[in-house]
Amino acid sequence: MLVITDVAAQWPTALRVAQVRVARPTAKLTEIEQFYAGILGLPVLYRFENHAGFDGVMLGLPGSAHHLEFTSSHAGSPCPAPSRENLLVLYFESENAMSDVVERLAAAGCEPVEAENPYWTDTGAWTFEDPDGWRVVLAPRVVEF
Repeated sequence: MLVITDVAAQWPTALRVAQVRVARPTAKLTEIEQFYAGILGLPVLYRFENHAGFDGVMLGLPGSAHHLEFTSSHAGSPCPAPSRENLLVLYFESENAMSDVVERLAAAGCEPVEAENPYWTDTGAWTFEDPDGWRVVLAPRVVEF
């Protein structure tokens, strides 16, 4: 097991990864882009249309080395949300920085949902669902290892 004690540590030499992408399908590409880019504020890195029957958008997490990709198949992309414990957790530099995003979500009509795991509520985090029902947790501080 690899335990990272230095948060600035590089990838292990046996795993020469240069980028990380988390990708998932959606049947609501426009709404998903509005939620993640328009409301949360993730930068749009790239959009594509009709690439082998798929449309999609890639969003930075932060920058271009780590990103989310959402795709929509022209043949249909049924995408039921997983359990309420499948989470994208965004850790903020401060509670004030997180509060700015919570206020943007509220102004856009997004209501927080109760976290399945009480840890998130106990730490002051807020949980929201994206247009597909996938959960996003906004945590007020980074994790200390």
